[in-house]
Amino acid sequence: MQEQILEQEQFLGLEGKYIDEEYAKIILLPVPFDQTTSFRKGSDKGPQALIEASKQVEFYDIDTDTEVYKNGIHTSLSKNYTSSEEMLKGVYNDTTAYLKKDKFVVTIGGEHSISFAPIKAHADHYGPISVVQFDAHTDLRDAYQNNPSSHACVMARVKEIPSISSIVSVGIRSMDESEKKHADFSHIFFAHDIHKDNTWMSRSIDLLSDLVYITFDLDAFDSSLMPSTGTPEPGGLFWHQVDQYLKLLTKKKKVIGFDVVELCPIKDFIAPNFLAAKLTNKLLSYIFKQKEI
Repeated sequence: MQEQILEQEQFLGLEGKYIDEEYAKIILLPVPFDQTTSFRKGSDKGPQALIEASKQVEFYDIDTDTEVYKNGIHTSLSKNYTSSEEMLKGVYNDTTAYLKKDKFVVTIGGEHSISFAPIKAHADHYGPISVVQFDAHTDLRDAYQNNPSSHACVMARVKEIPSISSIVSVGIRSMDESEKKHADFSHIFFAHDIHKDNTWMSRSIDLLSDLVYITFDLDAFDSSLMPSTGTPEPGGLFWHQVDQYLKLLTKKKKVIGFDVVELCPIKDFIAPNFLAAKLTNKLLSYIFKQKEI
């Protein structure tokens, strides 16, 4: 593993006590890893693009009437990993160490394969837990391009974690025929069904245990809104759908951690980067609003 970079830009451009690791209740863990991506490369640039865009996000959140940054958000140093095995071990160990310090950990990718490590760390620390997967793809292949740790296999690996009580997948609209044998269709909420009405929201939440981890592949959003991913798909979710669901989910369940992955920035096209940053801050605002109640 290469040496850590000397300085790390901070989420929201925060300074002073709000980025102090001891003071901060929230840890942002950037993982610029992009080794198994099979279509468009560049998600290793995602964490930096998200952090850079976050400097333009307003501190004040209208929906919650809060400023979540006051809880402290420390953006950890990025690390450059040379293999999937090294990455998964390193991210798992870092996440576990922060959880033992009672930190709320947000992992920023990078390709979706990185999500296995923080999910397993949270499951081992809190288990049993449920996982909500926002995604265009089921990611249930046994292996892809001879790699069982590929981004296309991440949820297959998550299903193997003993302390995962349930997985709910939201926004799915693409899968391989081979994945059908692994899919629990009662827990998959396809994009074409979601667009019909909002009853899916409460139905999906009822399938979850009290403790929930969210893994958010940005290609869950429609490709017109989020073209900056490795595998964009049309027919996806839109901002207000996602916002309404996250608001309801955080009220009904305790969200213990989340990741935002697959931002693959396009040069001089900043809107998708800002969306990813806004999503991260919005979800934190909803979660920490509930902690105040």
